[in-house]
Amino acid sequence: MKFPRKYTLKEIAEIIDSTFVGDASFPVYGMNEIHVVEEGDIVFVDHPKYYDKALESKATIVLINKEVACPEGKALLISDDPFRDFNKLTKHFRPFRNASSSIAPSANIGERTLIQPNCFIGNNVTIGNDCLIHANVAIYDNTVIGNNVTIHSGTVLGADAFYYKKRPEGFDKLLSGGRVVIEDNVDLGASCTIDKGVTGDTTIKEGTKIDNQVHVGHDTVIGEKCLIASQTGIAGCVIIEDEVTIWGQVGITSGITIGAKTVISAQSGVSKGLEGGKSYFGTPADDFRKKYKEIASIRQIPELIKRIEKLEE
Repeated sequence: MKFPRKYTLKEIAEIIDSTFVGDASFPVYGMNEIHVVEEGDIVFVDHPKYYDKALESKATIVLINKEVACPEGKALLISDDPFRDFNKLTKHFRPFRNASSSIAPSANIGERTLIQPNCFIGNNVTIGNDCLIHANVAIYDNTVIGNNVTIHSGTVLGADAFYYKKRPEGFDKLLSGGRVVIEDNVDLGASCTIDKGVTGDTTIKEGTKIDNQVHVGHDTVIGEKCLIASQTGIAGCVIIEDEVTIWGQVGITSGITIGAKTVISAQSGVSKGLEGGKSYFGTPADDFRKKYKEIASIRQIPELIKRIEKLEE
C-alpha cells in the first residue's frame, strides 16, 4: 500500500505513538507485508525468529518490538505491539468507508459494461469496458477490474484476508488495506470469493478463467491464461504462474509457487511448490505417473501379505 504522499519517520511515529531510530525526516512512502515490500515501505515484525528477515528485507522502515542495531540506510519504529500498530496505520491510511448506495458515486464504470440488478459496487472501484457483472455480485472498495471481464452471480471480490494473531483473550485480526485486481478477459464463475491483499494486491492476470465456487486467498497472484475448476481452495500468498490448469477440489497451501504450465488433477492437496511443465496428482501432490505407480503398488499389498502368510506356514 502506497501512501498518498511522502511521510517522514517522525510523522509515522506520531500516528502510532511510538519512538524511532533514525533521522526524523527519513522518508516513508508506504507499508507492506514482508513478501511484497519495496524500498520506502514499512514492514512489521514481532518475533525474534523473524527479526533478521525483516531487517534484511527490501523494506527501509522496520516496525519492531525491540530496539536492535539498525542497518545502514534504514530506520526503526519501536513499538510494544507492532501488530497493533500496523493495524493503526491501516486504519489511518485505508479506513473503512460506509456505503451510501448500491453503486458508489466514486465508482468508475467503463463503456458498454452491463451491471445486473442487486449488485454492490463499492467506493473507488474501477471497472473497464465491455464487462458483464451478473446479479448479486459484491465488489468491495478499491477493486480494479479490466476490460471484457465476466463475473457470475454470488461472487464476492475484496473480502478481508484470513489473517489472525492468537492472543490470550482470543484471535486478533490483521486489518486488510489491500485490493483485488482483475485484468482483461478474465471470467469468474458463480459464488467465487477473491480476498483482497493485506496491504498489496490479490491479482488475477489476463485471460484466466475460473469456475464456480473457487476461493482465492489474500495476496495471491494467478498468472495469465490459467484454468481453475470448481471448489478449488487457494490459500494466501500463493504465486501461480502462467497457463496452469487446476482441476476440481484441489487444495493449495499458503506461500508457495506453482510453475508455469503445471497441471494439477482433481482432489489433489498441494503442500509445497511445484516445478512447472509437469502433471501432478494426490495428497501430497506429486508427479502424476509416480503417484499412480505408488497406488498400483499399494493394491498389491493384500496379495503380498497372503504370500508371506503361506511361506510362514
